[in-house]
Amino acid sequence: MTVADLSVVALRSAIRSVAWAPPLTPGTVDEVARSIRQQALGSRLTIFYLGRQPYGPMWALQKRLHAWRVAGEIPDVALLLEHEPVYTLGKNARPGNLLSRRPGAEVVAVDRGGDVTYHGPGQLVGYPIVNLKDHRPSVTWYMRGLEEVIIRTLATYGLAGERIDGLAGVWVRQRKVAALGVRLARWTTMHGFALNIHVPQPCFDGMIPCGILEYGVANLNDFAAVPTDVKEVANRLAFYLQDFLGG
Repeated sequence: MTVADLSVVALRSAIRSVAWAPPLTPGTVDEVARSIRQQALGSRLTIFYLGRQPYGPMWALQKRLHAWRVAGEIPDVALLLEHEPVYTLGKNARPGNLLSRRPGAEVVAVDRGGDVTYHGPGQLVGYPIVNLKDHRPSVTWYMRGLEEVIIRTLATYGLAGERIDGLAGVWVRQRKVAALGVRLARWTTMHGFALNIHVPQPCFDGMIPCGILEYGVANLNDFAAVPTDVKEVANRLAFYLQDFLGG
């Protein structure tokens, strides 16, 4: 598969297709960005599923798309994917929340809000690149909306997703299954959410997730009657993300 084969989930009222994209490299970011721009034009929101990707080139891709969205050169887009193992440190991260016993993974300081979190295989990551002025210029509205997208997705597996007052994210039985961390510049979003599907528990043991000691971390598959995978969850979640931001 080449970069030109980059897949698009062009959603209106149903999920039509999802396919894997090639891994990004620093040298292919521009080509992938141009492909996304070309395929997104004319739509209110286009959701791209990019498969398993390294963190650095994906961050560069976000920045490129964000700049185009601020300039009005593209409409809203959202990227759904898995990452290679990485711990990311938000602008408010405390060094002590990254523990020495973490498994092998890179560590990256990023420009989103929040503390430390983990991304890796078995986790669905979502990066909406959205101009809130075209929706509602409210960070609270946006964050609660992303949580609701995840809660509605969990409900399709018979799970009751919950919020905890004062904390961003979604919990099931008081264990965190989804983390949120965003960046806003000129009312346009970057970064987003991470929903744990089947992440190995040792990956969470390398940190104090989001700096929160009171609650544990869990996977969707810890509670679901029938185990699932990231690609299948992406199909379900994309429907609700389209309903939230593409309507």
